[in-house]
Amino acid sequence: MTLSKSVIKQKLIGKPFPTHQDIHERLDKTRALAVFASDPISSNAYATEAIMSVLILMGAGALRLTLTLALAVMGLVLLVIFSYIQTILHYPDGGGAYTVTKDNLGRMPSLFAASALLIDYILTVSVSVSAGIRAITSAVPLLRPYSIPLALAAIVLLTWINLRGVRESGTIFAIPTYLFVVGVLITVGIGLARLFGVGAEMVSPPMENIVPVVQSASSFLFFWLLLRAFAAGCTALTGIEAISNGVQAFKAPESKNAAKTMVIMGVIAMSLFIGITYVATHLHLTPSEHETILSQMTRTVTAGVPGGTFLYYWVQLFTMLILILAANTGYQDFPRLSSFLAKDGFMPRWMQNRGDRLVYNGGIITLAVIASVVVIIFRADEISMLPLYALGVMLSFSLSQFGMFKLMGRIAHLKPGEMLKTMVTTVHYEKGTWWKRGVNAIGSLVTFVVLLILIATKFVEGAWVVVLAIPILVYMFNTINRHYADIAKNLSTQDFTLEQMRTIAEVVIVPVAGVHRGTLRALRYASRISSDVRAISICTTDDMEARIQERWAEFSVITDDIQLVTIPYEYRDILTPMVDYIVQMARGEYADQLITVLIPEFVPQNQAAQFLHNQTANLLRSRLRRHENIILIDVPFHIRRVANDG
Repeated sequence: MTLSKSVIKQKLIGKPFPTHQDIHERLDKTRALAVFASDPISSNAYATEAIMSVLILMGAGALRLTLTLALAVMGLVLLVIFSYIQTILHYPDGGGAYTVTKDNLGRMPSLFAASALLIDYILTVSVSVSAGIRAITSAVPLLRPYSIPLALAAIVLLTWINLRGVRESGTIFAIPTYLFVVGVLITVGIGLARLFGVGAEMVSPPMENIVPVVQSASSFLFFWLLLRAFAAGCTALTGIEAISNGVQAFKAPESKNAAKTMVIMGVIAMSLFIGITYVATHLHLTPSEHETILSQMTRTVTAGVPGGTFLYYWVQLFTMLILILAANTGYQDFPRLSSFLAKDGFMPRWMQNRGDRLVYNGGIITLAVIASVVVIIFRADEISMLPLYALGVMLSFSLSQFGMFKLMGRIAHLKPGEMLKTMVTTVHYEKGTWWKRGVNAIGSLVTFVVLLILIATKFVEGAWVVVLAIPILVYMFNTINRHYADIAKNLSTQDFTLEQMRTIAEVVIVPVAGVHRGTLRALRYASRISSDVRAISICTTDDMEARIQERWAEFSVITDDIQLVTIPYEYRDILTPMVDYIVQMARGEYADQLITVLIPEFVPQNQAAQFLHNQTANLLRSRLRRHENIILIDVPFHIRRVANDG
């Protein structure tokens, strides 16, 4: 028994939700934190190591600066979080950097912000999945040759989970996210306790090749590497903007719940970041090609502790899982941002349509396909993708915070009780706009400097791809927008008069290759709608023309009032003379009129059987559709299975 498409679909992604159930599919703060914060929380697995990997170039002695730079990164994170909390409260419909920039800086800056974010979300999926698979293949080296298939399988799994609905995906992702946080916090807590003399003393691994930090404070190399290390540590900022894009995914009151979740995310992410950095630097750990800093720290801290081995594998397991699940930030925000762009006419309209489970199916599947292509191109090697990473998010941070700076300036001119309606939102008088503007200005400036550093240091390594891709995307957005603008102008009824409409010609043209039930049915239908029906047949041989004429005479009851036009043709391409004849009629005899072409077509019982027939009807439709004064009508003839008498 064959299952219908709808049944298979329900088995895979679940039963459809009625539109009114959207409010019930929204997320509480617990699930929302797991859905939107998996990326910034998971970045703590490598943010400290990213700083150390640059500082080690100056010698192991320079690693003492890691904590200082981590505190600087934390300060920037706090600035960005504050800015996005303001964004959430002032733009409760969501859209994040794109909406803020569009409302305050204009169309082009908003498209640059959107392009940067879309690229970042694609790389979030590709990098996160590849990093998670690398963790698996590191534990089981036999799987290393299968890294690409495993990464693609992970993308398929994430796609399937997200197609099942936001609430369901939030439930699935909550468990590994919170278990990762708990495991790392316990590890940091034990590490701090042992560092301060509580419990047995820890044995730090020996530091090799200890050399002093570059002595000259004016050294260009010294400051350059410090800036590079700071920029590398800014990977801790990736994904922070996710909540501001998805405000409407929260339960009511949406903006307040989103803002609270943003604060909780910041507290958790920065606690993990500073905790890991403090313990790692005081244990004098150094970056290694064979083991991550988090793994080294966990192994050292748990050594000799009851249950330490279990805790070590706990942290490693959920580190691997959260690295893969961090891709979910991309799955949540790429479709939402795409829907905002589609609504404004910068992406295909179908990107704003939601599927049976009330999620943006088009955006989810598009993201999965592009991310899979990136994984294949880079052979599931996240290290080679990292130079492309974080550029987009830094550009969007800079534009978003500058947009909020401008908005606060507009609010500053309001008096108590006054309100201002902008292009997107309505703002009211509020206190403290001067210091809020200051915070946004500093945050915008710092993230822009980090962006320049990332471009300068990573350009040759691959960042040029993103630098080139962003304006290409902006050009694509504008091209799509012009297309929709052309459609709107063509369909507009402004200044419309009946005289502008073309008359409909009486003639109906029916292309026929032979006389059978399908063509007879089409001819009979054509006779009902017009008294001037012309059957056109292209004859490549004299025998073929004679056969057509003979069969035509057999069914004179139907064909008597229909004109048969046979066109001799010596070549095998029968479509060209057919199209030429019809177009000649449209431009000559029936110029400035609409003529009807009625096309008979076989329709088999199953889709697979369609490939057994030639595609002449499809090709004919495709070529005639280019001409604006030709109307096409399909007359299907359904092929039924005939019982075998033998």
